[in-house]
Amino acid sequence: MTTRSCPCGLTGPYEKCCGRYHSGAATAPSAEALMRSRYSAFVRRDAGYLLRTWHPRTRPELLELDPGMRWTGLEILDTADGSAFHATGTVTFRASYRGGSLHERSRFERVDGAWVYVDGDFLA
Repeated sequence: MTTRSCPCGLTGPYEKCCGRYHSGAATAPSAEALMRSRYSAFVRRDAGYLLRTWHPRTRPELLELDPGMRWTGLEILDTADGSAFHATGTVTFRASYRGGSLHERSRFERVDGAWVYVDGDFLA
């Protein structure tokens, strides 16, 4: 059996990293963990997980993922708050894809104890 590494960039197999969040076996313990799991969901085209982890007040009704998009790496640049002791947090990251990169500062909040993505600001 071949174990695939997790797309989020942390060491370890997908199943023991972001895969457990995607399957619902666990919830992300921090804003950064949720950010990493959402990146992995984009890589794996898991729109259901992305919608489930999007704040209800900002979540779109439908999420169509580009089948031609090839994500190639995630770099966490900064985090503020977002731990078990916080209700909100931000994660600044650069997500690379074939042909470019996305640089964003994302905002996260807890809803019923679980971290969710609220929105983000694109950065230059």
